[in-house]
Amino acid sequence: MTGASSGLGTALARHYGAQGAQLGLSGRRLDGLQNAGAGLDARLYPADVRDAAAMQAAATAFLNEVGPPDIVIAAAGISIGTLTEEASDAAVFRAVMDANVLGLVHTFQPFIAPMQTHGGVLCGISSVAGVRGLPGGSAYSASKAAATVYLEALRLELKARRIAVVTVAPGYIDTPMTQVNPYVMPFKMSARVAAAKVANCISRRQAYTVIPWQMAWAARLLKWLPIPVYDAAFEKAPRKPRGLPT
Repeated sequence: MTGASSGLGTALARHYGAQGAQLGLSGRRLDGLQNAGAGLDARLYPADVRDAAAMQAAATAFLNEVGPPDIVIAAAGISIGTLTEEASDAAVFRAVMDANVLGLVHTFQPFIAPMQTHGGVLCGISSVAGVRGLPGGSAYSASKAAATVYLEALRLELKARRIAVVTVAPGYIDTPMTQVNPYVMPFKMSARVAAAKVANCISRRQAYTVIPWQMAWAARLLKWLPIPVYDAAFEKAPRKPRGLPT
């Protein structure tokens, strides 16, 4: 499980750990991983999902110590405001795309061959922000749209190999990632509630799910809004603060 050092990742670790699962937790912050895995049967692998070699090393260590996993969850990601006109944001765009898209590839690739012997689930956390482009959040929206399409392609590639690919697109979750947002966040979930919903999607091997259900209906509406209507509604929408990924 990536992104386990904070937010949804930590909540997912606690959810599965409470069920007695053997966990492999990866994240950038060792202290966060130690907190997530406290009292659980957890192995900790500090690593950045943008680093393919580090993720390969973590996967190899887990495979050697535990064996092929039943579930791999890619929950790591970066959400931050960006503006194309700002030259300094080019590096931020790259960080967001590397973490939110290539991070999925780096997370899943080492496990696909070992999991073919018994099947299992690869779960990628996308976002409802990938349904339409959000002003001020172009990197994040683009990365999550790309993540959703990547996961769809991967699902079809692996279907005959008994490996299910589950895409979960949450709305707002109360985590450090959203606590800086200077606007109202409808249907916001606690990380604990979101983790339970993600786990339910995994257990059902659902191909694609927006959570919670209220946000699923909002996403359907957003997807089919005509461009002039969408533009008028969102042109002046509040925007996520810019900055450097942390």
